[in-house]
Amino acid sequence: MKIVIAPDSFKDSLSAQAVADAIASGLAEVWPHAELIKC
Repeated sequence: MKIVIAPDSFKDSLSAQAVADAIASGLAEVWPHAELIKC
């Protein structure tokens, strides 16, 4: 399964990269064999 993660930044709190990393971390726990693509 491929999952594309492409968030925008959260105003004055998190960068788009930090959000993508957090989402990817959670998804990797649920679907460890998924291919996660961060944009």
